[in-house]
Amino acid sequence: MRTLFHACRVRAVRKAERWSEILDRVGRHGTVDVRALAVELGVSGATIRRDLQTLSRNQLLVRTHGGALSSESGDEKPTRVKAAIRHLEKRSIGRAAAALVEDGAVVGMTGGTTALELSRALAQRRGITVVTNAINIASELVGHSGIRLVLVGGVARSTYELVGPAAEAMLANYHLDIAFIGVDGLTPEEGCTAYDEMEAQTDLAFLRRAARSVVIADSSKIGRVTFARISLLSGVSDIVTDRGAHPDQIEAFRRAGVRVTTVGLPSDA
Repeated sequence: MRTLFHACRVRAVRKAERWSEILDRVGRHGTVDVRALAVELGVSGATIRRDLQTLSRNQLLVRTHGGALSSESGDEKPTRVKAAIRHLEKRSIGRAAAALVEDGAVVGMTGGTTALELSRALAQRRGITVVTNAINIASELVGHSGIRLVLVGGVARSTYELVGPAAEAMLANYHLDIAFIGVDGLTPEEGCTAYDEMEAQTDLAFLRRAARSVVIADSSKIGRVTFARISLLSGVSDIVTDRGAHPDQIEAFRRAGVRVTTVGLPSDA
């Protein structure tokens, strides 16, 4: 029975990893091919077709004859797609980031699917204050008696974040012991970047109000530069990412004076 349970868990992990890889490839290339995916992921064509059918039913891509297409135009993926990509890595990053939060801390959190995993890791903590501009993170944490929750207002984006001058003015009234921001791009030269300029400014406000500033980003964000700069690396104290990042990139961040934590997949995946 235990062997059967273990086998089911292994299959579940492999399915999640396949879906993440398929969505990542669709996001990068706009299209994927069943036969190529089957070879590259080491499974049958029938398995890939079932994966594509499931992802299509959930409106994460568009099924075509022989493959699939992206369901969205533009560079920024919708939140429902982001949540499915590299989910296991994001869970590990969230847990490692939560370990940086001391008892009694005031914690700032911007939005993003990695930050959502962080909020889940913090949900059972007691005696901390969470200041966030993300509606979905607030929904995750509201009602937990051990957490004092402050929701920063502003203009709502499709990412569930509230951004803009109203958010920044409210943040100016708070001191944060530690702030966690998600990014769309991260390089040693350009620092942290986002797709949206208003979001970048609100993220910067979180960093400026914090004694310790932490970027939480899966390795697909590293080496990428997007439209609007949030901050140079000089404004960041820590990076938490997964082990998919290239060692040279990690070393470049460390040479810039940033503490870098890399994590593997969660043991209970």
